[in-house]
Amino acid sequence: MCRRIFILFLFTIDNSPLTLYAQETPVSTLEQQIENLTDVDQAETEDDSYHQQWERFGKNPLNLNIADETDLRELKILSGLQIANFILYRKLFGKFISVYELQAVPSWDIHIIKKLLPFITVADPVTISDVFKIRFKDGNHGLLFRYSQVLEESKGFVDTTTSTKYLGSPPKLFFRYRYQYKNLLQFGIAGDKDAGEQFFKGAQKLGFDFYSFHLFARKIGVVQSLAIGDFTVNMGQGLIQWQSLAFRKSVDVMGTKRESPFLRPYNSAGEFNFHRGAGITLQKGNVQGTAFVSYRKLSANFVADTVSHEEYITSFLNSGYHRTESEIADRHQLGQSAFGGNLKYKNDNWHAGVNAIVFNFSTPVQKRQEPYNLYAIGGNGWSNYSIDYSYTGRNLHFFGEAAVDKNFSTAFLNGLLISVDPRADISFLHRKIDPQYQSINGNAFTENTYPTNENGFYSGISIRPVFAWRLDAYIDVYKFPWLKYLVDAPSNGTDFITQLTYIPNREVEVYTRYRSETKQGNQPGNSTPTNYLVKLPRQNWRTQISFRINSSIAVRNRFELSWYDKNGKNAEKGFLTFFDIIYKPMLRDYSGNIRLQYFETDEYDSRIYAYENDVLFYYSIPATFNKGYRYYLNLNYNVNSNVSFWLKWSQTIYKDVESIGSGPDEIPGSVKSEIRLMMRIVF
Repeated sequence: MCRRIFILFLFTIDNSPLTLYAQETPVSTLEQQIENLTDVDQAETEDDSYHQQWERFGKNPLNLNIADETDLRELKILSGLQIANFILYRKLFGKFISVYELQAVPSWDIHIIKKLLPFITVADPVTISDVFKIRFKDGNHGLLFRYSQVLEESKGFVDTTTSTKYLGSPPKLFFRYRYQYKNLLQFGIAGDKDAGEQFFKGAQKLGFDFYSFHLFARKIGVVQSLAIGDFTVNMGQGLIQWQSLAFRKSVDVMGTKRESPFLRPYNSAGEFNFHRGAGITLQKGNVQGTAFVSYRKLSANFVADTVSHEEYITSFLNSGYHRTESEIADRHQLGQSAFGGNLKYKNDNWHAGVNAIVFNFSTPVQKRQEPYNLYAIGGNGWSNYSIDYSYTGRNLHFFGEAAVDKNFSTAFLNGLLISVDPRADISFLHRKIDPQYQSINGNAFTENTYPTNENGFYSGISIRPVFAWRLDAYIDVYKFPWLKYLVDAPSNGTDFITQLTYIPNREVEVYTRYRSETKQGNQPGNSTPTNYLVKLPRQNWRTQISFRINSSIAVRNRFELSWYDKNGKNAEKGFLTFFDIIYKPMLRDYSGNIRLQYFETDEYDSRIYAYENDVLFYYSIPATFNKGYRYYLNLNYNVNSNVSFWLKWSQTIYKDVESIGSGPDEIPGSVKSEIRLMMRIVF
């Protein structure tokens, strides 16, 4: 105890960097991760769980003296090595005296502690029995209403063709009611209507196209988690199942390990990636077990073969759109039941778990007869099984998962995180996934969107040579042993990134980043009888400067260049720059920000993504290509402590185009305008 007090005394009297900074949220890293994820998936995520968690912990900071591994994973900030070292440190030295003591935890640095400060506290523990008595009366009720609309009328709203005409109205609507007490109890309901979907008429006589209900409780004696309604299931490292928001390669080179509780509540707007039913996690000593059961109706392409008199599903539809007659006809075409679970044993510095998940379909699945679909999921059901494991020893953390599917095709993923010095960390990750291996909801740390048909090795390093400077870099080398969509032969690729960040004080942050990725693909525009592969390199160079002028005003400026197949047959290049002004006065009820952006790219392949500030709990990462300007204005006003309003107005003005978009979403002219309004009531 005396030793800990002496250490704390040194940190307190020393001019430690920790004392020089105000609390900050981990927004900068999240923005880059979301941009990368959107680029890979070609779609913006509707999973706002990150922002919900950070707001919850901001209002009810996590007590480090009682936080377990599950709680620390929920923060989505710490690596597996940092979590393991924290647990071991607390077990060795006992309760924390102050947050300053975190600087003594191995592999924890000022950068990480700064991110954590808004969400953590150090206090005496409160017994679970005392907490349980107030779960249903001391929480917060919250109502959220969001309205969005593109003001220009797209082709789908005026088209007379039955199969492509939007039957509903242009607004996109979302509402959510939620009761929440810390991270121990929450329940609520959400509803979502996409633009073009009907509302209280036609196919949607009950109002919203999508409804979601959930009840989720934690830490009730031996019950660690109880989920009823909609929830997500996350197993191992994502080889067989991972439904929560998860990132891949980014400048967070130590974020290669999937970190999440097995069960999590779901109350976002996305209509596909969750389970509906019930789940429970029990723990006794070092043994933890989870079981769940689910049944859902999914949208899918349904085919009735009049020759063979067979009915089957050719693909799952995960967009959530039910705007036209054909999209409505595909709604709820497939019944999917699922059940599974996990049994895990955890010791002080290692764990091992067994995972299983089984699916059954009401109609057989039969993908289109294409060469790249040779090993695709088919039949009336599917199943996956795996073991996952981890080990922490001093300054290293090893983790991995080994999986098989119903046909005994295999997948392996193993990673290593090492803190080689207080100023340097390195990470390694190897994956070997058979082309035959398939999983329905897999989402691992891979180059492919789904874990299949991939062998690769990733290595990253993070160096903090002196105060205020940070260098992050990774290289990833991978192969695809079988064919892919638009890749008609086995192929390979490499991905490299390096980023230098300079943060001399709380007013200034500068980073510059270079990324180079080369993949093989079919030659675009090939007119010969047989496709052939070519290397398609893509490079990006970005520099961003953020400067806080005073306590109320900050500015941000970014420049980015993009090259696609530079000096090749398909050469394209792009440029983007924006300037932000962020106004957030202290102790005021209002705030706002504005952006002016210019972009110029040759075509879509040289597109550039830029994260945008938006209304609370909403992600906006539009892909900018062609040539033009974009600007937006965000305003927030808090009427009182219970009622808040948000407004976003954005407009993109293109040059030298006659229309924007394609198909039913095509807008005549060169201007696209969007308005988004949100109101939240907390009581």
